[in-house]
Amino acid sequence: MSDKITRHILLLSGGKDSTALAIYMRDNHPEIEMEYVFCDTHKELPEIYEYLARIESYLGKRITKLSSEEGDRGFDHFLSIYRGYLPSPQMRWCTRQLKIEPFEKHVANDPVSLYVGIRADENREGFISTKPNITPLYPFKEAGITKDDVFRILQDSGVDLPKYYEWRSRSGCYFCFFQRKIEWVGLIEKHPDLFEIAKSYEKPEEGYTWIQGESLDDISRPDRVEEIKSQYAKRKLQLAAKRKPRTLAEIFSGEFSEEEDGTGCLICHL
Repeated sequence: MSDKITRHILLLSGGKDSTALAIYMRDNHPEIEMEYVFCDTHKELPEIYEYLARIESYLGKRITKLSSEEGDRGFDHFLSIYRGYLPSPQMRWCTRQLKIEPFEKHVANDPVSLYVGIRADENREGFISTKPNITPLYPFKEAGITKDDVFRILQDSGVDLPKYYEWRSRSGCYFCFFQRKIEWVGLIEKHPDLFEIAKSYEKPEEGYTWIQGESLDDISRPDRVEEIKSQYAKRKLQLAAKRKPRTLAEIFSGEFSEEEDGTGCLICHL
């Protein structure tokens, strides 16, 4: 392995941090021959693909889209292997099968420097493979780049934010189990067809639902939708009452910015 040339790879999620890192590395380190990679589950929001096209246009370089769907080995295939057991915070088989394994197959045994978009103001780590040939690097941490800086990078580049940030706080599959209930309501309103597909995967009688203790059929009732919206509006007022003066990040990221809680699969949500 030592005589192989190290590959430099930046794993994009369709979220703000990995996108800002791609822009930052292109503009500040043009000497690095970077590979840009996106693990495509084929269960993404349309806004994700629109955003990736915008990123490609700025970078002037193609984003490699990896997929587990070779030979029909996509989400539905693995769902059958797991006997209809939907992925959940307790069993994130979707992350392993649809994100991590396609990436590790792509890099094989080549030495890789993996650029991860964790900011200096975060106390977490991103996707770190157990493969010894993959070395994670954290340019934002090293440069002291914070959330406000990320929004400046996105704004100054003209790439800005993906449209889903208007109603959703993170990238990832449209049926991601980490979604808040207000975001499921957003899916109903923005993409009712995708909501119906997500609902078709549930088996409430067997306890297989995306939201613990509540089915999508229940959550989509008009009275329940209004209740969720009302609860969310009250929560926003409570947060506004406690809020410090608005930051650049809050101004440009929309109403969901103050609610980020660090949960989620980091390979999906960077």
